[in-house]
Amino acid sequence: MPTTEKPNIVFVLYDNIGWGDWGVYGGTTATPRIDEFAGQGVRFNNYNVESQCTPTRAACLTGRLPSRSGTYAVPLPGQGAYGLSPWEYTLAELLSDAGYATSAWGKWHLGEVEGRLPTDQGFDEWWGYRNTIDEAGYSSYAGFRELVKDGVVEQPKIWEAKRGEKPVAVADLDLAIRPLVDEKIAGLATDFIQRKAKDGEPFFTYVAFSHVHPPEAAHPDFDQTSPERNGRYADIIAETDYRFGQILDAIDDAGIADNTIVLLLSDNAAGGVDATLGGSNGPWHGNFMTPPFEGSMRVPGMVRWPGKIPAGVVTNELLSAVDWFSTLATLAGAADRVPTDRPIDSVDVSEFLLGNADSTGRESILFCGPDGEPMSVKWHDIKVVLRYAEGIGEPICKPMFPHVYDLSSDPGEQYNLMSEKLDMGWMFAPAFREVGAYLRSVAQYPNTKPGEDFEGYKQTA
Repeated sequence: MPTTEKPNIVFVLYDNIGWGDWGVYGGTTATPRIDEFAGQGVRFNNYNVESQCTPTRAACLTGRLPSRSGTYAVPLPGQGAYGLSPWEYTLAELLSDAGYATSAWGKWHLGEVEGRLPTDQGFDEWWGYRNTIDEAGYSSYAGFRELVKDGVVEQPKIWEAKRGEKPVAVADLDLAIRPLVDEKIAGLATDFIQRKAKDGEPFFTYVAFSHVHPPEAAHPDFDQTSPERNGRYADIIAETDYRFGQILDAIDDAGIADNTIVLLLSDNAAGGVDATLGGSNGPWHGNFMTPPFEGSMRVPGMVRWPGKIPAGVVTNELLSAVDWFSTLATLAGAADRVPTDRPIDSVDVSEFLLGNADSTGRESILFCGPDGEPMSVKWHDIKVVLRYAEGIGEPICKPMFPHVYDLSSDPGEQYNLMSEKLDMGWMFAPAFREVGAYLRSVAQYPNTKPGEDFEGYKQTA
């Protein structure tokens, strides 16, 4: 339901935090600020993201499956243009049009050229890196430094920009700055919160932290500073708790907690590549590099709005990354700004968050892989796997018959019901219904190709 006063929105997104990394989800490293926050609103145990960093971020900001916007996989260097086309209407643009001040801090990964940067996509201010923190390690290779010297490639940078102005490189993105990045992001975010609170201007800030994406490095204040933490991953998890606490403190100090929606999310699961010997996806099978198993798509998700969203709610209701778009539009009183000229996959779950409905209203989730094609459908607790991958160096496989798992009894996806018993054929029906609906919509509204300067669908009478 719309609100009469525009709430501030603080959208905090961590990078590759697993379902089981924070204490409240069973993590072994103390995260007291996050655990306390989890009890102040709704904690989702069945929050689902996309296959990689770029797809999840596109889903959150557009309310559309990333296969539709050509953002279904992270780009590899040299592959050419990528990211959201200027035609896509982001959550930042929607809220800006509704009277919000907007900002983005940290990772973008939705386009590296002018016209596709945060300040081109609805954000008033931005400090961060265009692609991924991977690039911090590039200059540690002599071969890369030689390419930079020869003018073949550019040294990755940290950028700063304001809407309508040309972005300015403010620092090298390298291993020297790597351990300090999240400290800077938290500082900029808290400054923005305090500035806008003082102005009395409603705001939306997108805080895209760098942890725990490799190459990793612990901040000096956390690096082996506790006898209870003997590994780098544990030190970094402790820092995630501290940085999030800084955001919460800024909101409290500004006296705006009661009118501020705070989200705490992860973009992808843990593991699959070197994450400094750590990471947990809880009881779920697989990791970041094994889509579409639960361990690759189910991550932490929490939201708080004191006095509006009931406290202490823990739910297994389905939620998808695309759902934040329509939900936040409604909570901001701007539901009428959600586009109607394109497929929107976002489900408005605002009534559930506000305690006015028993369900999110989402019955199923279609999961597309890093090739943009359907890989699985989750319908309630039934999971139908059409295709799967077993690691970063493995192909996407299509089995003779789709796998079927009952997540209510088998969270580890160990028992494929299709090979164990044959009285469950009816479980395919809701999955194929979801895939069919998607394919019909694509026939009417063809998906954008990666890097395409798409300008919209032709309107028919």
